Amino acid sequence: MTTGTRPDRAGIRERIVTVVRDRVRGVWDRFAASDPGLLRLMAGVRVVGSIVLVLLMLSLLGADVPHMVIGAMGAMVATFSIREKERRAQAVTLALGLPTALASVSLAALLNEHVVAGDLFFLALIFVAVYSRRFGDRGTSLGLIGFQVYFASLFVQAAPAALPGLCGTLALAFACSAVTRFVLVPDTPERVLLRLREAFRARLAQLVAAQIELLDADNDSLDKALDDIRRHTARLHESAMMIQGRLEEGTRDGATAAMLQRRIAEAEIAAERLTLLLLNARSAERADTLTLHLPNAPLPAPGDRLRPRDTTTERLRRDLSSLRLLVERPLGRSRGSALAHLRNRLLGYREEENLPQASSAVQDVFRGIGEAGRAVLGLRIALDGPQDESDDTPATARSREEIEAEDASIAAGEESEKEPGDATGLRRPTTRAALQVSVGSALAIVGGEFLSSQRWYWAVLTCWVVFINTSSTGEILVKGYRRLIGTVVGVVAGVVLAGLVGHHTWTAFALILLFVFAMFYTAPLSYALMSFFVTAMLGLLYTLLHTYSASVLILRIEETALGAVCGIIAAALVLPVHTDRRTDELLATVLERLGDVTSAAVDLLSGGPPADLLDRARDLDTALEDLRASTQPLTHPITPLRARRQTARYVVALLETCAYHARALAATAELLPDSRSVVADPRLKAAGRRICHNIGVLSAHVLEQSAGGAPGKSAGSAPERTADSTLETGPSIASLLETGGPHASSGSITRRVLRHLQRLDEGVMGLARPLGAPVPEPEGGARAQRR
Repeated sequence: MTTGTRPDRAGIRERIVTVVRDRVRGVWDRFAASDPGLLRLMAGVRVVGSIVLVLLMLSLLGADVPHMVIGAMGAMVATFSIREKERRAQAVTLALGLPTALASVSLAALLNEHVVAGDLFFLALIFVAVYSRRFGDRGTSLGLIGFQVYFASLFVQAAPAALPGLCGTLALAFACSAVTRFVLVPDTPERVLLRLREAFRARLAQLVAAQIELLDADNDSLDKALDDIRRHTARLHESAMMIQGRLEEGTRDGATAAMLQRRIAEAEIAAERLTLLLLNARSAERADTLTLHLPNAPLPAPGDRLRPRDTTTERLRRDLSSLRLLVERPLGRSRGSALAHLRNRLLGYREEENLPQASSAVQDVFRGIGEAGRAVLGLRIALDGPQDESDDTPATARSREEIEAEDASIAAGEESEKEPGDATGLRRPTTRAALQVSVGSALAIVGGEFLSSQRWYWAVLTCWVVFINTSSTGEILVKGYRRLIGTVVGVVAGVVLAGLVGHHTWTAFALILLFVFAMFYTAPLSYALMSFFVTAMLGLLYTLLHTYSASVLILRIEETALGAVCGIIAAALVLPVHTDRRTDELLATVLERLGDVTSAAVDLLSGGPPADLLDRARDLDTALEDLRASTQPLTHPITPLRARRQTARYVVALLETCAYHARALAATAELLPDSRSVVADPRLKAAGRRICHNIGVLSAHVLEQSAGGAPGKSAGSAPERTADSTLETGPSIASLLETGGPHASSGSITRRVLRHLQRLDEGVMGLARPLGAPVPEPEGGARAQRR
């Protein structure tokens, strides 16, 4: 009896351990997906670790509270201001940052009692700190250190007599920052890239899970399921962009970086295409790609091709679950042949004879699962290395041969780099920003002195902060609004916490550390939330310095509002960059890069010479990300121009749709000439010529509006146009699908390419109306294609 129960107990214990391990792994995967690369977590831990270390050292030395405050602020700025990715470059910048900090605190102490001279030097320091951004990450870091240490010196009211102690404290703070960065919380570009890859894997699994929910959703909950799809698709693209930004430093050579970049792009495109195919199968009509990118877009009419509890639907659900499992399980977690069996089944859908008996739309979903399985196989090879091939089926072996041939092609290729041009004089962004911040800070100093002769610098800090990472007046307005909201709420929290903490020094320091961590952890997510934690932390600092009062925190709100207003005034009057002009410039850049990717992909697919499509697609994504950020003032809920907000959202969604199809074309073209399933088709050149021409016309039209016309000015008032500056219309590109030929069979690569070209053509023509470009009626009375 006893011998019979022991194995049972051991088995139960092993199952419990397995379940707990899987639950913990699932929670960790979700956390890793929410913070790609754990960049926010590591930033918060590193800053808090530096502050804790310097506070411990200062407490052992018997330092007073002001020295602890300057030490904590010095450690914080020495840690978060370093922007380089390589450890050696970080060490050099940190070494140069110490003399910069010592010079800044010394000048702040010496000029503290000379009001005019101190203010003039502060303005000069602000100009130099902003202008130094033109020298790259190191210049940005040193300028930030100089400004922040000067500000901290004003905060603790540094005096010449205290200079030796303050300089020693700052030296200790920088040393603690170095110990934390390089010893206690070390990080390398390779480790960051590894964590980003795992985050991409987790987010891809979440997108597949959302696709399963889309499959199971009834008509009433379809909107919510599609909103989840949009959110997870955007998060997956964010992870892909973050990986692309780390490839150069995090990989051993260019071939490895290019291979990983291709596998990431393939997986992203395959997942997004699978969503569209699934939506098509659920609908009575072909779904528009725009539906995946435009919030609140109208859904296609529901169909009955996928019925609940139908055999085909159950099979589809099972295969999507298998795809999610393949994505979630790295090579190290895979045991036995179960995953190999799942992989073989999914890759079998790339063969026509393995498709179930169903409508063509449903069969397309299974084809999409097969292509997604192939992308996941390539991703697993790129992320986890070589795998066991003993269980491969013929379909899996063919897919693996294609991937190996592509990798060999990448390894034999050469990389090319392009050096972007830079503006000069007052047109240079750093020069313009330096002048704007200096003028705004001068206004903030004058106005701040009227509010408080002791704490006027809060207005200057706000003016400085609202200019960081902004490029137009509208962006500065939105950022100032968010900072004011966060400050108001933070003042309320500061009043409450100050009353609770009282004079419990270490309790206050513990809460300050918590707020510092939250400040850096939430900074990329919400500027208002970060401002809340900053203000709440300041309330506790004033408590430690025995200068706390409710009137001080109210003054903080007033100074913040003043600084935001001064920043907006300076941005609007000093070399202004209006939001319309900024977005027009970025829009023209996106269109130009969209044309580059499309033209190169079509040329290659039609038999032209090889081209570097991966870097061009990456440049397109980067330009689109910049445009999306610049349109935030136009799409923000506080904007009173509702129609304009809808137009901006529509244009960005159309461009995202066009970028998706351009990336898909580029990914397909990259398979040439090593893949046996992709062959060049000369017909595609004629199909793509009209699209590239129209993209060029739209780009020229946008630049013309930006340079010579008021925003929104009708193109009809422009000078007389030539034939080359007119949009072309004609027969649908989809009509080429009906011409037959050796490559036009159902499900073939050429047919898929033509579908992408058709959607791209529709998207480009759809941009004409919101951008004000005229669309001529084609001869014969046929209607021009429009969205």
